Amino acid sequence: MTMTDTASAKTNAYDSPISRGVVAQLMLADSSAAAEFYTRAFGAEEVSRLTSSDGLNRVMHMNLRINGGTLMFTDAMPERGYPAVPVQATMLHLQLGEDIDAWWERAVAAGAEVVTPLQLMFWGDRYGQLKDPFGVTWSMGSAGKK
Repeated sequence: MTMTDTASAKTNAYDSPISRGVVAQLMLADSSAAAEFYTRAFGAEEVSRLTSSDGLNRVMHMNLRINGGTLMFTDAMPERGYPAVPVQATMLHLQLGEDIDAWWERAVAAGAEVVTPLQLMFWGDRYGQLKDPFGVTWSMGSAGKK
C-alpha cells in the first residue's frame, strides 16, 4: 500500500494544519474508535483522515484538534512491522482554564477511568489523571485559584 493508493475521508492529510511544536502521534489498534471516544470525552474535532485502500479501511493518518492542539493517529499495521502494542510510558496533558471541571466530568461520563482524582495539588494547580479505554493516560491541569 502506498500513499498514492489511499483515499481521504475528510481533507487531504497533507493540506491540514498541524500545531507547531511537539505533536503527539499515537499508534493504536483502532484509531477510528479512539477518535469517536476523544470526540465524546474531550470535544475533539477531526481535521483530516487518510485511510488505506486495502479493504481494511485502516487509518494511515488522522489529525484531531483538541483544545487548540493537534493529536495525530495511525492504526497498527503488523504486516508492515508495526504491531499493536499496549501504550507504555505515555501521558497526554490538557492545560485548561476555569472550565476544568466541565472537561473532567465530560471525560468521566464518556468512560475515562479516574487514576488521580481532580484536586488542588501542593504546587497550587488543580490537577488529575484519567485513563482512556485505549490505555492512554491523560492529565488535566488548571492554575489554582488565588
